[in-house]
Amino acid sequence: MLTLSLTLVRHGETQYNREKLLQGQGVDSLLSEMGLQQAEAVGQYLRDIHFNNVYVSNLQRTIQTAEIILQNNTHCPGTEMTLEPLLRERGFGLAEGRPKEDLKTMANAAGQSCRDYTPPGGETVDQVKLRFKKFLKVLFKQMWDEYGSSRPGASTEASEVGLFENDTAAAASDFGLGGLADDSLRGVPVHVLVVSHGAYIRLAIKHLIEDLKCSLPAGVKTSQLFSPCPNTGVSRFIFSLTWSESGPVLSVARCVFTNRKDHLEHLTAAE
Repeated sequence: MLTLSLTLVRHGETQYNREKLLQGQGVDSLLSEMGLQQAEAVGQYLRDIHFNNVYVSNLQRTIQTAEIILQNNTHCPGTEMTLEPLLRERGFGLAEGRPKEDLKTMANAAGQSCRDYTPPGGETVDQVKLRFKKFLKVLFKQMWDEYGSSRPGASTEASEVGLFENDTAAAASDFGLGGLADDSLRGVPVHVLVVSHGAYIRLAIKHLIEDLKCSLPAGVKTSQLFSPCPNTGVSRFIFSLTWSESGPVLSVARCVFTNRKDHLEHLTAAE
């Protein structure tokens, strides 16, 4: 059995974000001045976590954010990040570069909700989820190849299952503001950082919770879990993998928190 943490971070603000324009995949913009400050802030927040592997969407706004996070990290400032196209933002087709209000207008005209509507040339929700499922398969295989073979087998199972159970109360109490950057990482041997995008992360979280049935912090409403992720918002999940004839499979999964933004409080106050 192998247990690992997955920490998801959305990129920092871009000028398109500030002006409420859709970026998707076709608009490859850089971080704004505020976005650079947000990236520094989340880098400081996560500075003491030793990330074993770092996966980043291959768009400029995510690459910039990841570079700043790693520059601030006390354990892995020189860690090489893997640029992964599977982590790119949802494609919004003809709506890219246009105001978000245009997408709402298009969705209303089609009689659909904005989040579920697919503009011409864009990706459907299911297509984005499929990309994330492919990423998880690649991730689990790589993590098992790198770290699973050196792990004891059945002897670790009881302690790792206990890890999931013992941290539940603490994770629930720390779900909102005020949580620690290393929540639920005690005893977890492998830590993965992913830097991606708002719509992608929302759909990834929905897949983990609704389709893979991740256990949730006690007392947390689904609306909190699926709320929009702010720029450099942080989410965390803990996975436990076992080996099967077809490769590593997910046996236990738990949501620790989603869309945390403690590190942004001083920037919000400054604005």
